[in-house]
Amino acid sequence: MIFLDAAGFLNPICAKDTPHAVFTALMPALGERLDCDRTFLYLRSPQHRIGRVPFCWRRSEEIPEVYDPDWKPEPPSLVEEDPMFAAAVRAEPSIFIEDVETASPEVLNRAFEAKTFGHRALIHAHLCQDGELWGVLQPAIFGRPRVWNQAERALIDEVVTRLTPVAIAYVSEHFNPNYSEKTSYDR
Repeated sequence: MIFLDAAGFLNPICAKDTPHAVFTALMPALGERLDCDRTFLYLRSPQHRIGRVPFCWRRSEEIPEVYDPDWKPEPPSLVEEDPMFAAAVRAEPSIFIEDVETASPEVLNRAFEAKTFGHRALIHAHLCQDGELWGVLQPAIFGRPRVWNQAERALIDEVVTRLTPVAIAYVSEHFNPNYSEKTSYDR
């Protein structure tokens, strides 16, 4: 039942013509489905360790936007600073954080999360294939903790399975291996 519900939710989104159209449709639909305040997608070239955040949905303008259309090198210290990103790079399963304030320091760096993102609860969904990280999908809640139920976890698992190939196609289409920091692409 949960799987069919997830598939039914994703089928019209995945039927879009381009990766850009899929992700443009996914951000608000997933944010509303999970009753989140913000959902964004970080996409990256695992070979070059360069990424960007080309898709972000916010419930209201009071929620900080996480959007950066430019491809940028990942800071060399990111894996040390951010345990969730380190887990993603290792292609570990997605992480469901119910409360940033009480989460274990082995799972997340509270100071980093507060400074960089400001959320209170989140899902750190890892879009990986063949041991390589292609993206992180991050639905988040502000101002309060959130328990992620089994149906929501199943939905994220299905989103990761169905959208990882789309993320790879997006990166393949939009990333220029002759990268320079001045390279930018339209939304």
